[in-house]
Amino acid sequence: MYIDTHVHLYDKQFDDDRDAVIRRAVEKGVHAFIVPGIDIETSKQAIALSEKYDEVFAAVGIHPHESADRSPDDIETIEKLSHHEKVVAIGEIGLDYHYDFSPRDQQQDIFRRQLRVASDRNLPVIIHNREAVADTRMLLREAVEKYPAWRDFPPTPHSRDTAPKGVLHCFDGTLEDARAMLSMNFQISFPGILTFKNAKEAVHIASSLSIEHMMLETDAPYMAPVPHRGKRNEPSYVRLVAERLAELHHLSAEDIARSTSHTVFRVFGIGELEPPKIAYKIRNSLYLNITRRCNADCYFCDRKGEAVVKGHNLRIEKEPSVPEIISSIGDPKEFDEIVFCGYGEPTIRIDAVKEVARWIKEHGGKVRLNTDGHGEIINKRNIIPELVGLIDSVSISLNSIDPEQYGKIMRIGGERFHTAMIRFAREAKKHIADVTMTVVDTGEVDVERARKFVEDEVGVTFKPRQYF
Repeated sequence: MYIDTHVHLYDKQFDDDRDAVIRRAVEKGVHAFIVPGIDIETSKQAIALSEKYDEVFAAVGIHPHESADRSPDDIETIEKLSHHEKVVAIGEIGLDYHYDFSPRDQQQDIFRRQLRVASDRNLPVIIHNREAVADTRMLLREAVEKYPAWRDFPPTPHSRDTAPKGVLHCFDGTLEDARAMLSMNFQISFPGILTFKNAKEAVHIASSLSIEHMMLETDAPYMAPVPHRGKRNEPSYVRLVAERLAELHHLSAEDIARSTSHTVFRVFGIGELEPPKIAYKIRNSLYLNITRRCNADCYFCDRKGEAVVKGHNLRIEKEPSVPEIISSIGDPKEFDEIVFCGYGEPTIRIDAVKEVARWIKEHGGKVRLNTDGHGEIINKRNIIPELVGLIDSVSISLNSIDPEQYGKIMRIGGERFHTAMIRFAREAKKHIADVTMTVVDTGEVDVERARKFVEDEVGVTFKPRQYF
């Protein structure tokens, strides 16, 4: 199910068939719409639509084009409108230096004032930025530092992270700009521009960021995706954006829908967290979530927090039994592979891994083990010989080739565990055909040195993983 996080349903282009437009979108799998205002009148219209349609939610704000000659009374009106029960954000607000319909100093003033409203109301923002990314970054950084309590509460009962502060809609900037926004806890979205042949920069950015920080939007009635470019856009076309993102990330459209909908839940509070899962599907692989215990505590891991991966809730309260794990799988032959991988270290339950893997192999499936490579220390023995014939491939978290840095990343004794992990990888190479070592690209780790070490010295496959 998709969520269109930015659609101007009050636009006059929908006056003749608004009901039909919404019905078509719902029939195509769109189960929620966020309608942002661009001034006082359209903010009120967005609220009216939210009252008429259960699926519609509103945002209220003053667009940079409408910033000229706005008074403190207008900002006060936006604040009052934001108290409506179906208002989920302050927006669409921001800066636009492409058209400059309003003087830049007035754009900045109105943007600042509305960021203050968002902070006071603890609401996320929907941000418009066009050819103004430097000032947008500056003003957002200013607001984040000035209002430390803004969205400083867990978005779910278990999360260790603060709630996201908003979204940069129809993102206009570089990859470095995008990562700067993500570091301040703002998410990213793109409309149909991703389907345009000349949108190389947007495609590059969308491909380079984790899908878990992105949302779907149409910006309808504008920015219609291919093959509707040049015509009126409508929210049913959001699936075309999802399909393009799926193509860029080598995921399924279902993965995109689920992951982006969870991001909407975290940002806007629309929807709900699904129940925890033992088995969860990404692409055509089935992942087995058998424990939340781990001997490490990587700083980028959310194991102790929300524990959600691409919309799948992995926060199991108890470890499943072997029969429960097997019953969650179904027919192993339906999947490209079955992977022991959750928010925990699978080799802590090595006996369960072996028993389930044996069952999978007996029923025609392929098995992969994702591990931190500490199985020898955890189990006080070399476990690789026990996995021969049961495990087809292994993915090992290298994280860093420097033992000291490795220890800081994983919050463990670096030298001891790093040595054991490398030994595990070398031993795995001897007995298992497919071995991969991974590094999370946090910006602190020398990814190319890690690649050279893995490929030249260990002699296995190297894979970087996204941090943002």
